[in-house]
Amino acid sequence: MDSKLKRLTVIGSLGLIALIALIVLYANGSFNRPKSGKNTQAQSTVAASGDGNGADSGANISAAGTEDASDSGSGAGAVATGQVGNDLKGFLTDNTFFDKENNEFLESLFDMSKRISILTTSVERDLRVQVVDAAGELISGESFAIKLTDENGESSQLKDLDKDGIIYAGSLSPGNYEVRLLPIGDYKVPVNSTTVRVKERVEYIYISDISHLIKTEAEIDAAAEDSAEADAESTADKTEMVKLQFGGTRRKAGIDVSKYQGDIDWEKVAAAGVQFVIIRAGYRGSVTGALVQDPYFEQNIKGALAAGLEVGVYFFTQAVTEAEAVEEASAVVSMVSDYELKLPIYIDSEGAGGNGRADGLNKETRTLVCEAFCQTAKNAGYNSGVYASRNWLYNNLDMSRLEKFEVWDAEYVSVPKYTGYYTMWQHSSKGKVDGIQGNVDLDIYYY
Repeated sequence: MDSKLKRLTVIGSLGLIALIALIVLYANGSFNRPKSGKNTQAQSTVAASGDGNGADSGANISAAGTEDASDSGSGAGAVATGQVGNDLKGFLTDNTFFDKENNEFLESLFDMSKRISILTTSVERDLRVQVVDAAGELISGESFAIKLTDENGESSQLKDLDKDGIIYAGSLSPGNYEVRLLPIGDYKVPVNSTTVRVKERVEYIYISDISHLIKTEAEIDAAAEDSAEADAESTADKTEMVKLQFGGTRRKAGIDVSKYQGDIDWEKVAAAGVQFVIIRAGYRGSVTGALVQDPYFEQNIKGALAAGLEVGVYFFTQAVTEAEAVEEASAVVSMVSDYELKLPIYIDSEGAGGNGRADGLNKETRTLVCEAFCQTAKNAGYNSGVYASRNWLYNNLDMSRLEKFEVWDAEYVSVPKYTGYYTMWQHSSKGKVDGIQGNVDLDIYYY
């Protein structure tokens, strides 16, 4: 190749490179970028995403972090923040765009502290609305209000008067309702309504969001609310076996405990020959009806499982309806969901000294409560049963309807006199077991 041809080849190559560079620059809009970097047509809105409960669906959040409910569409056609004219890379020239501390728009996106939503539950002709934050925690201390609209378009407003984050409506007609959380203060409420079906009849199904209703003893008057009384003492004949009856053929030796045993050395308990334990998960308050977790429940169940004991749990009921029994069973299921139970979930169906909210129930209603509790636990995948003294089983429950579940008989005698079906026998309340200070209930489980 001669020198002239070489020069032509080099010049042609350079020209081609320059042409490609010009095309790239034009495609990126470099020739249209204003020198000042300012554009009065630039917009700064972004479509908010839903939260699974219809919350904030299609809402627009402005640079100030407030909702624009006037545009409830998908946000189509909105111009991205930082866009300058037709330059989609304009935000790259803004040195403060990614500076969270100095950018109000980004702060509004990252700030979830005021974003709230609702959880709705219906058990039977009722509706419970719980107001929760972005982390799913119940919010208290505010007078939240909802707008409730039935299938006929008739609306009413309900308010959280006690500011506990829960709005309850009873005696509703069954059917579909629209629930809308009304604006309050600077909270970011859901833009869309939530649809909920109010049930005509109670269903024995686990209530998944029940955990928000479970209280600690620090939140209640435990002395007044925790007033269960053991009825088995009334049939004691001074022949009860106060020593642990070691396991044998088709039976196991165990104990049942609650907060009243205090701190327990579970390794010593296991070494003493105890094979299983039934732990109190909690109780319903005998005055207010609050669902309360036993303050030692988690400590006990973790310690017992770590020591290799088989575990079951019980709950002292003060339910007065099927719906409340479903709540109680759901509360227990939520408490034990992270643990392995090899023994049943029991409902303790005894009295609260005559002054409890459920003490006056008739036999039919009390049986229905136990049935609802046990069936709900069973439908959630757990074995379930009923605890009571011999007299209570005979006189206050229709056992022909409850023997499909396990029965835990409490009799402080040498040989049980209860003639019905049972799989566990509580034979003493005066037991002594290494690792536990004071008395403890002793049990035998038959299998």
